[in-house]
Amino acid sequence: MAYNKMFLWGFKNASSSKLLFPCWVNASSDCFVLVWAIAFFLWPYHNGYSSPLKPYSAQKERFYDSLPEKASPAEIAQYKAAALYYANQNDAPEAMRYTEKYLWEEFNTDFLLDEGFESIKDSPEYKRISQKYIARLNIWSFIYFYIALIGFYIAFSINFRKKIDPIARILVSSFIFIHSFFLFHICLNISNHQFKYPHLYLMSHAFLFLYGPLLYFYFKRITQKYVFKKRDLLHLLPTVLLLIYLVPIYALPAEAKLGLMLERIRWGHHPADPNHVSLLVFLKLSSLIVYGYFILRLYLNSKKSDTLIQANIKWQRNVSAIYFLYILLYLIYGISISNDISYGVFYHTQIICLIGMVVYFGYSANVQPKVYSGLYSLHLNNKPKYNNSGLSKNLANELKEKLLVLFNEHKIYKQNNISLEALAEKLNTSRHGTSQLINEHFEMTFNELVNTYRVQEAQRLLHCEKKKNSNIIDIAYEVGYNNKTTFNKAFKKRTNLTPREFKKKVITHK
Repeated sequence: MAYNKMFLWGFKNASSSKLLFPCWVNASSDCFVLVWAIAFFLWPYHNGYSSPLKPYSAQKERFYDSLPEKASPAEIAQYKAAALYYANQNDAPEAMRYTEKYLWEEFNTDFLLDEGFESIKDSPEYKRISQKYIARLNIWSFIYFYIALIGFYIAFSINFRKKIDPIARILVSSFIFIHSFFLFHICLNISNHQFKYPHLYLMSHAFLFLYGPLLYFYFKRITQKYVFKKRDLLHLLPTVLLLIYLVPIYALPAEAKLGLMLERIRWGHHPADPNHVSLLVFLKLSSLIVYGYFILRLYLNSKKSDTLIQANIKWQRNVSAIYFLYILLYLIYGISISNDISYGVFYHTQIICLIGMVVYFGYSANVQPKVYSGLYSLHLNNKPKYNNSGLSKNLANELKEKLLVLFNEHKIYKQNNISLEALAEKLNTSRHGTSQLINEHFEMTFNELVNTYRVQEAQRLLHCEKKKNSNIIDIAYEVGYNNKTTFNKAFKKRTNLTPREFKKKVITHK
């Protein structure tokens, strides 16, 4: 009940106050997790299934009961003999029909290499069965395997980047790892290695509901310096419930897992998918969409932030864009699943999107590693920068007072040629010392400080009755800008309005 009240209160106030947003996100996301977990439990009953959350022994018994009775040794021998007989008669369809029956009972793909099939090896039927069961690499599996290795390397190396916040490091490396593990698992599945190593069955499914939470909390950590609370563990609840469903399958012996995969083939389904595949696709999609909404809100708030560097905002935008593209492609894949078209172009497009995510993370790790830290990069990078500086605390305070006089009283920021060197000369100190003073005492760069004062002065002038007929460009020149474009950009960054919009707002209020 408390969560619902918080959700409704946050919803009503989210648009009117930026300060309410974090509370609303926490309340609504926690509420969503609880509702979603209940849906996970009740959905199977609604659709006529038995619950996936039965006790372990009942689950294991259900999986064994789903397996068909094994054919007798005599029947298996008849399947082999019939397959070779029809192959000898050049009747490829019948030969492969009995071959597949044999493989379902006694899975041994070496049988397909028997000399008796030599006469039909070029037939479409033989090629289809060979591609369906024999373990082999193809171009897709090679690409997935190669990208997965790159992802594992990135996830591993990020944990040794000491300049990245430790918690952000764990979140982002875990996010990259599960993408890479999924690609690795897909590589093995599409190359038929799941038949050779049945314990691979559904191994990557354990991470289905972690994509959204990991990326959401990672962005939350680096953009808001978010401190985790106990209630945040609720976001792991769907994964815990999923594991309750999957553990009985993981605990089955290899022979039983192979039987489950072959049984799915008998019914015309893909062997790598679980029995409740439509349910899991729906739940994963709902997770991706809801966390996508939270991630979008974080990004929109980051755009308004003056503390994040532009490169970090752009990186967050690009990662979010890839994430939303993946949601769209996964939705199309989900629709194809519901129509029993589980593999093909729709399947590979959503995986290619995952590849794009891993590759982009790899690119960022090598070209612009600072983006991984967000707000923490400012803190970590500023610390060692002035370790050898001779600027004492007393001198810094004295210079700060002089700087405030220059900006507040003399308004030197109005000089369109003002520079860090010119300011250092007026303070009678070095360029390095002036930069340190501004960074440590004002927590911004020289340019940010100048722009802040200029925009504040511009706001004052736009409010001034004497300037009501002044053009925007005149205001820009007066506060120190050389052109209208730079003025507009700096003004909007700090007020979320263009000068013209701000002026209209002032006139309206008057």
